Amino acid sequence: MNIAADTIPTLEQINQTKSAIDAYIQSLNQNSDGRDGALPYYLFHEPGRSIRGTVMIFHGFSAKPHQMWRLADYLFRNGFNVYQPSIAGHPLINPAKNWCQVDLKPEYAEPIKEKVQKDPVLQAYIKNFTNNPGATRPGFMQQMGLMARLVMIEPQLLDIIKALELPDDPDFDRYFISSHLRYLTEAQARLNELAAMPGDIFTVGLSVGGAAALGLAASRPDRVRRVVAYAPLLKIYGEERRRYVNLAGPLDISESGWDANLRFPVGCLTAADRFGSSMVLSDKSVRSLSNIPTFLVLTENEDAADIETNQDFYQRIGGEGEGHRFFLYPKEDLVPHPMVDPTEVSQNMSNRFWQSLYQETFRFLTAGRVSTTNLHSIEQDPNLPIVPPV
Repeated sequence: MNIAADTIPTLEQINQTKSAIDAYIQSLNQNSDGRDGALPYYLFHEPGRSIRGTVMIFHGFSAKPHQMWRLADYLFRNGFNVYQPSIAGHPLINPAKNWCQVDLKPEYAEPIKEKVQKDPVLQAYIKNFTNNPGATRPGFMQQMGLMARLVMIEPQLLDIIKALELPDDPDFDRYFISSHLRYLTEAQARLNELAAMPGDIFTVGLSVGGAAALGLAASRPDRVRRVVAYAPLLKIYGEERRRYVNLAGPLDISESGWDANLRFPVGCLTAADRFGSSMVLSDKSVRSLSNIPTFLVLTENEDAADIETNQDFYQRIGGEGEGHRFFLYPKEDLVPHPMVDPTEVSQNMSNRFWQSLYQETFRFLTAGRVSTTNLHSIEQDPNLPIVPPV
């Protein structure tokens, strides 16, 4: 199953690819909403050098391409070309304008917003939350209270939200405007920039970027050879959290993620959930991905991507018998959702097993195999390229 490292891009092929990517980067530079430090970047070997293929790496929700620069550097130094694009809208600030969202149509949203604006309890909460710079998102009990208050002032919301909670509800287009499919169309555009680059393409992603990596592969099985998805957000973790995300849009509450300086409407999370549940989990995508070896990595300390949904997805695409692999870090490993960068801390946890994770990513991309023994170990496998320390 080894992939021979015998693809040798020419100078012309590399220059054509760089030109295509540079044109996209230039368009971002000319956008007045440009976000500092969020531009895509690439690492290409010199022409005439044999490479193992090209890896597209998609970062997580609210993060930037350099979130996984250590992994990119490791793969590059060990024979891959690397392209790290931004996921849809994320090279830009002003998420309410530029990021993928699910919004109620105005004829439904405006009456609800009017009721919210007239409700003194909700207005007091929104004011307090907005004026608290340390508040990233409402706590669990706050979310429960907000949902109860919303439904109390507008019972019709329960019927409307049903159209969101099922991936194929016929009433979805009646109630909502959604740009969630931009996660796919923009990933496809980035893949098209690699048209001149010979050899296999591999997609790798974290969280929403993991869903983008899967969705892109499903749409282009002719081009993508293998997929590695770290904690892919195919469905938001926890039914209560997911219900809150789907209900809270009319409140115009914003949250912050890995970039604490940038707040986004809750409807952006709704779009991420919608993309995973309605596109990546669709029967069409599952059939396509069943033929593309996929490596899924999650953690029992998950707080963003639903674990059971990923386990079910793994079985639907055929499981180990069809060349796929699945690994779940146990609770005692204290591995958080953003597991790829050892310096990222979430819920007071950081991944101490990151070097073996990089090694197994390399093993899967090159050989289609995974060693769970190595993934469980803080020590590295000496038979694989060594990952340098932080």
